[in-house]
Amino acid sequence: MKPTLQPGMRAEFRFAVPATKTVPALYPEAPEFQDMPAVFATGFHVGLMEWAALKVLAPHMDEGEGSLGIHVDVSHSAATLPGQTITVSAECTKIEGRRISFAVKAHDGIDTIGEGTHQRMVVPWDRFKARVNQKAAAAGVAGFE
Repeated sequence: MKPTLQPGMRAEFRFAVPATKTVPALYPEAPEFQDMPAVFATGFHVGLMEWAALKVLAPHMDEGEGSLGIHVDVSHSAATLPGQTITVSAECTKIEGRRISFAVKAHDGIDTIGEGTHQRMVVPWDRFKARVNQKAAAAGVAGFE
């Protein structure tokens, strides 16, 4: 990771919610989800906040490294309908070696729909892929090539 990343750096972007990001779309094979209202799903909400954190980190990554989400503590406090636009932001709050902490927030133009904290760990992709490939071999499933 480059030394250019500093606490206080932030990213913000807008995301128009499609029908494919609603609760029934989260796990189409789960009948329990099919009975739920078609509003922006918490699972996608968390992913959107991770995306904002990735946007903060991207310019500061060295070649061959990336980051993995290691902790999420966020609220999802209001429903957002397909067609609404969410503004999501992430701000770097702390850098502890390779562990980066963020404050995250999302608003749909009417309500704050969620806020909280997120942590990511900066890792060399080759080491991560090697570990995943060891696990894949032990589990008898496909790994990375």
